[in-house]
Amino acid sequence: MAKPDSSIPLPSHIHYELLLQLLEQQTMASVYQTPQVRSQVQELIITLRKALSQQRQLEDICRQLDLPVEYQWSTNQLSERFRSEDLTS
Repeated sequence: MAKPDSSIPLPSHIHYELLLQLLEQQTMASVYQTPQVRSQVQELIITLRKALSQQRQLEDICRQLDLPVEYQWSTNQLSERFRSEDLTS
């Protein structure tokens, strides 16, 4: 569990952007002729956009509460952070 004085780990926005680009540019192009699959891909794109929007709302709340946010690039980065916190506790 993160300590109140430590930063809050969140995924970097680039993770959403890369997934959205892949789905919009490559996946949609390959499933365009298949309406059922295309519909599911569209739903996935909508869900990812909502997730990014919700994360931005969370970031805004954290800023208002002066809670620091740390953008994570991988789960390894996160596990290393918690391992080092365990060693210093």
